[in-house]
Amino acid sequence: MSADDTKNPEDEVRQFTVAADDDGIRLDRWFKRHLPQIGFGMVSRWARTGQVRVDGKRVKPDDRLAAGQVLRVPPGGAAAKPRKPVELSEEDRSLAADILIRETKAALVLNKPPGLATQGGTGTTRHVDRLLDAYADGDAPRPRLVHRLDKDTSGVLLIARTPGSAAFFSKRFSGRSAKKIYWALVVGVPEIHEGLIEAPLAKQPGTGGEKMHVDDEGAPAKTRYRVVERAGNRAAWLELEPLTGRTHQLRVHCAAMGHPIVGDGKYGGQDAFLTGSISRKMHLHARRLIIDSPGAGKIDVTAELPDHFAESMEQLGFDPSLSDAAPEQGPPERSKAEKKQAARQHAKQYRKSRRGERRSRVTSPAKGAAKKKPPKKR
Repeated sequence: MSADDTKNPEDEVRQFTVAADDDGIRLDRWFKRHLPQIGFGMVSRWARTGQVRVDGKRVKPDDRLAAGQVLRVPPGGAAAKPRKPVELSEEDRSLAADILIRETKAALVLNKPPGLATQGGTGTTRHVDRLLDAYADGDAPRPRLVHRLDKDTSGVLLIARTPGSAAFFSKRFSGRSAKKIYWALVVGVPEIHEGLIEAPLAKQPGTGGEKMHVDDEGAPAKTRYRVVERAGNRAAWLELEPLTGRTHQLRVHCAAMGHPIVGDGKYGGQDAFLTGSISRKMHLHARRLIIDSPGAGKIDVTAELPDHFAESMEQLGFDPSLSDAAPEQGPPERSKAEKKQAARQHAKQYRKSRRGERRSRVTSPAKGAAKKKPPKKR
């Protein structure tokens, strides 16, 4: 956004040139992003009376803007005051630098350590959102959170660098096109080693919304899981892929199977802790994220395990190389015939996998863990 008129905004007409980062945004959303003190009612009134114009033409609040267009804003509503940056200590700035693992024009990717909250709250003064001022670059917009991880969950956390990329990434997360793979250590070993957990979730009454539980009337929640390795009957290492994004989804679903995540006393009670020298910290890690990036291409990033998780893997004899949650190498370009053949093969494999899912589906704790269906008689 660039202002061409520097006079008193309360008394003069202002003109703004639509920046590339705002290309395609609705007019009312542009005001919310850049002049938030001007409410939707006033924007609608200005549009209805022809006072707000784009390239000299009348517009409606839901009309979309294009980069390079000139937006005429009438007198009224002072320009938003710039946000005062947070004063960060050297320790905060060092932490911000240490957890940054990838940087693109559109995003910053962090490896969030366990114990660091994503956002602030009562009694929480150190969190990722506060650290974002460490990544602010001169007059560029302050980076923005577009998704979150629980305080005790570690791993990949994507930060948008601009308002436009924030909108782009948020749509990918809400539309479930972003692929997230988590690693978890759980107590015991699921009987079915690969399947789909379908258990709707709702806030548990009496907990102030701080705890979730399986509820047939709750919001749909699905998690795909796979047992990568097991340590006898003591523990298992799982790959988890959330297909929905409910609060505490992975933690509740693992507990619903009867195999709580190691260290998750909130949902597993005392049964969530292993004896011996295994850490009592949460063993849930956002290992990999694959998401479309503005413009072209994808962001595909993997986060290393925190120390306590890596030590537990070693003590239990798990080999990290057995998981395929590692960055993908781009496949070679294929001919149209090869693509059609691959599509047919994919459809065939998908139908087979769906039959497998129906045999291994978990619906709710009341119905028990996933059970195998007997083979059909031939």
